[in-house]
Amino acid sequence: MPDAVGLFVFFAKLSLLAVGGANAAVPEMHREIVEVHRWMSDATFSQGYALAASAPGPNVLFVAVLGWTLAGWTGLAGALLGMLGPTWVVAYGVGSLAQRLSHDWRMAAVRAGLVPVAIGLSLATGLVTGGAAARGTGLEVAVCVAITAGAWLWVWQGRGSPGWALVMGGSLGLLLLR
Repeated sequence: MPDAVGLFVFFAKLSLLAVGGANAAVPEMHREIVEVHRWMSDATFSQGYALAASAPGPNVLFVAVLGWTLAGWTGLAGALLGMLGPTWVVAYGVGSLAQRLSHDWRMAAVRAGLVPVAIGLSLATGLVTGGAAARGTGLEVAVCVAITAGAWLWVWQGRGSPGWALVMGGSLGLLLLR
């Protein structure tokens, strides 16, 4: 099991790759924590994600849940500081630069280029957590991934609130996966 310093270093590296927020790094968190190091099971990971996602507040709460689960209060602090610290420094620097270059065509190109990256990383997060939440047969995994992809498309196309996507996805999961 990792200690607070190890969690700080792990999440500090991930934070610099999280284009679009902490949720964009969830597939890599899952890979490292569940598959590579085997610090927790798929079920524990997906339950922690669901718990943090259902709580009011920012999505980065998931990192705090992971840190606490892996190393208690010191793990919570290490994980959260690792995820927030480096990104804050980079965001402050880039924000200052972006403000000075706000009318430059290159800045508009960078912004436009980051949109599909953030969307793709968000979709990957949904697919990884949807697959991890499924237990049992390949059909159950396929149903969970299909529900996740459908909810993502519905929200992405601007047709509704993510809250309704959660309610509908949960209801479909209960009906189809009893």
